[in-house]
Amino acid sequence: MNHNDHPLADALATVGVPDRVDTPIGSFDFFDGVPLPGSVRTLYDGLDFLRGVEVFLNAVPGASLVAMRRGLRSVGIDGLGTMAYTEPRANSGSFFLTPNTETTYATMFLDLREGPVVVEPPTDSLCVVDDFWFRYVADMGLAGPDKGAGGKYLYLPPDFDGDVPDGYFVYRPTTYTLWAVFRALGGVDAIKQTRVYRLSDAGNPPQLSFVNVADKIFNTVHANDASFFDEVAELVQEEPPGSLDPERAGQLAAIGIEHGKRFAPDERLRDILDAAAKTAAGMSRALVYFPRNPEAFVFEGSSWKEAFIGGSYEFLHNHARLLDARTQYHYFATVITPAMAHAQVGAGSAYAYTAEDSTGRILDGSRTYRLTLPPNPPTKNFWSVDIYDTQTRSLLQTDNPYPSLMSLSGTVEEESDGSIVLWFGPTAPAGKEQNWIQTVPGKSWFPMLRLYGPLQPWFDKLWRPSELDEVG
Repeated sequence: MNHNDHPLADALATVGVPDRVDTPIGSFDFFDGVPLPGSVRTLYDGLDFLRGVEVFLNAVPGASLVAMRRGLRSVGIDGLGTMAYTEPRANSGSFFLTPNTETTYATMFLDLREGPVVVEPPTDSLCVVDDFWFRYVADMGLAGPDKGAGGKYLYLPPDFDGDVPDGYFVYRPTTYTLWAVFRALGGVDAIKQTRVYRLSDAGNPPQLSFVNVADKIFNTVHANDASFFDEVAELVQEEPPGSLDPERAGQLAAIGIEHGKRFAPDERLRDILDAAAKTAAGMSRALVYFPRNPEAFVFEGSSWKEAFIGGSYEFLHNHARLLDARTQYHYFATVITPAMAHAQVGAGSAYAYTAEDSTGRILDGSRTYRLTLPPNPPTKNFWSVDIYDTQTRSLLQTDNPYPSLMSLSGTVEEESDGSIVLWFGPTAPAGKEQNWIQTVPGKSWFPMLRLYGPLQPWFDKLWRPSELDEVG
């Protein structure tokens, strides 16, 4: 019987495969549904490529913290005895994902392999602990259970089965390595009141050393080539297999990254993974700079975007993981906490960023732009604008190590109607030096507007910044 006359001819057309299939990752040939030998090889190359892309997009949170730890170790920040801080504030000398230049940070990694760790945060502080896969563990301070009054936080190793003493806020993360970030309203003096020690040393805790890393030059940003997978493999070897969900663990295993096994891709796979990393990095940049999710936009008809889509620190919506939103956030930002994902009136921070001007063109460091903030920015505390390098997602390196403007400075000038006009370009427009941030010819850049303690007009979208208008 002719296939075309078969009663299931229509079904065969959908369940079968033609003799040649052309796809974005190659063309494949079959004999009656069986891949030909040459196509078997290219199909597996394609599968390895797709797995590499998936791993990059889904494991970028972990790679980001591996790079962060490596960078801090390079300037002597390692172990429980040392904490890094930035005084007077962060600057553009090193590569960090979108830090602000307005506040003093302090940070360190906690290693639970040798037993439980106690952290006593400063009073009136905002401190966050994330696990090594960059998942939220705890808030300490104002957003934590101590409510800013101070307290003792106890972090137990994943395999801990001992007695838990009273008097602690207790957490059981699924990774041995944790990342802690500290901010205190009292500044550096308050941060230096922090205490970190092993529970076994609670009777006589050793002193913590504090190292100012503001002027040290180092990199904390993950790779965008094949070495990205080496970063992820480092994490996988250190942490228990159960610390990552089976789906992502399966993606990693498919390209040879498994706990207890050396990651050693041959030349063929290494080349494929290099291409996968660069492709996935391109996809990540599309998600950051030109997201296609309508919820990424702060205002209708505006180019201003927000980093946390959906308001969930776990990137969940209707029982589904917002995979693109997770990649978008982690590719250019750090710190996971519900307090950042869901700002409240008068508390926390609101963020908006854009990489394009009012006509949709990519921002160009050789051109001059104007941004207008309407009168009375809706913030309980202050507003700021920092600008970043689109390649590194770090502070743009210019003649000024603090490429930013903020209301706290007292130098930003208002217009007669109370609005604030900010200028961006390689040179300051005449008479506008106080309201100008320098850009670099030949480089792109993007600004981030922060409102500290956003007020109701922001949430009601009654106050909105202008687009960036090219001038002259």
